[in-house]
Amino acid sequence: MPDSTTFGDLTSGFADHPGPTAARYRDLGLWSDLPLWRVLWDQADVRPQAAAISDTDRALTYEEFVAAARSRAAGFLDTGLRPGDRVILQNQNSVEFAINLFGLLRAGIAPVMALPAHRINEIAHLAQTAGAVGYICHDESKDFDYRGLARELVARRPAVRSIFVTGDPGEFSPLPDGDTESLQEVPAPDPDAPALFLVSGGTTGLPKLIARTHNDYRFNAQRSAEIAALTSGDTYLVALPAAHNFPLACPGLLGVLSVGGHTVFTDNPSPDNTFDLIEKHRVTVVALVPALAQVWTAATEWEPADISSLRLMQVGGAKLAGPDAIAANAVFDGAVQQVFGMAEGLICYTRADDDEAVVTRTQGTPMSDLDELRIVDDNGADVPDGSDGELLVRGPYTIRGYYRADEHNARSFTGDGYYRSGDRVRRLPSGHLMVTGRIKDTIVRGGENVAADDVEENLLAHPDIRQAAVVGLPDPGLGEKICAAIVTDGPAPDLPTVRAFLADRGLATFKQPDLLRVVRSLPVTAVGKIDKRTLVAQLT
Repeated sequence: MPDSTTFGDLTSGFADHPGPTAARYRDLGLWSDLPLWRVLWDQADVRPQAAAISDTDRALTYEEFVAAARSRAAGFLDTGLRPGDRVILQNQNSVEFAINLFGLLRAGIAPVMALPAHRINEIAHLAQTAGAVGYICHDESKDFDYRGLARELVARRPAVRSIFVTGDPGEFSPLPDGDTESLQEVPAPDPDAPALFLVSGGTTGLPKLIARTHNDYRFNAQRSAEIAALTSGDTYLVALPAAHNFPLACPGLLGVLSVGGHTVFTDNPSPDNTFDLIEKHRVTVVALVPALAQVWTAATEWEPADISSLRLMQVGGAKLAGPDAIAANAVFDGAVQQVFGMAEGLICYTRADDDEAVVTRTQGTPMSDLDELRIVDDNGADVPDGSDGELLVRGPYTIRGYYRADEHNARSFTGDGYYRSGDRVRRLPSGHLMVTGRIKDTIVRGGENVAADDVEENLLAHPDIRQAAVVGLPDPGLGEKICAAIVTDGPAPDLPTVRAFLADRGLATFKQPDLLRVVRSLPVTAVGKIDKRTLVAQLT
């Protein structure tokens, strides 16, 4: 166990597994007690010259990847960062993302995995909650200058004293590299302590931090790799934001590295780009959200690239509609795997030996025999198979509480450690799950969870908006579109004006309304709460 003075307050506010439960997972061989970064190092020892990671500008072998990560780790420590510190990592999909991730892990620094779409409100909140002392970003991407975000972050959160920029750093620091001899002084981390922090999709306002330990996240990635039948001959395309749990560890980057495969990064998931990458690198595995799966399916009719190497198309982040699953599975020659899960833990997969009806109609079965599931009614009573209810879960890779969020934990976890997922599901007699809806006030737009109250709070800051309600409306491409219904006291702002206002407030682009409806009043329930079910009916 590491000296607590070395790792600072990393575990303050962290909810770990009870001792007997952790011992059981360890005894059964699910938890290896190894640092998460070892998934890379172990394979570098076996196949140093094999291709490890690449993007459009750069490619590294396993030996080169480890050398770059070690140098980056030493550089971080040379700047004054210490094991146990938290640093926000907000990089585009790239080789540099991977080097920074493993550099932080090797230095004993816990990265907070921010998405490129997050803006100052989310980043400042994450920094405050995590107690972050550093921030890593690209200089700019897709017409957004992250150095401007960094300036505002430092102004709001002075404790963030170290800013590192990929590309032109401006007034900040370039990414550091150093003498790797200093790494000998870094103690081994506690495998049951946080290795990194994922960011919740946000079902109740600003995102929460999900602490994933060395033990649980390594198991998450390696068990996922087993189910995907990954080998060193596989090439995985990261087309979704790499900081997401899905392309990071389901099996994602970490799972592919654990078997010695090759990972290709792109920040452009459109078929005209990705199909060429599939042909060039002979990509075998990719993870998509349903909206992208639809686009890719249609694009096979006109894109000329040879994508016959693709053997596994994982689709998750939101429910894949049955007709879309059937179409994709037909076009991609049975490659579709449905994935249902959450950054908080539980992952379900359809399997290679499932028949087509199961693959296209269900969202699979849990990946571990140690996953404990309950499906309950509104009173918390278990419902029989075939009936809808809220999914509760606990297990070897499901968290026991959000990081430093006691109030949320009181609502989101039961007294005996089950996580209240907010998903409405139905379990079939075969054990397969079918996702039938959401319990929580969340909109799932293009695979991103958007908390309605977060958007509403920002809308109500507009001087001309007196009331606001945000709901999801069905959309064939995105799954749901964000619709804001507003009541105004005077002239109503139009949608571009509202979106610009929200952007100025630092609200991430994916949270901004797609539709705006001006109404005279919002429907309410008998107790005076906004009746969103009635509102949706009025808007559709």
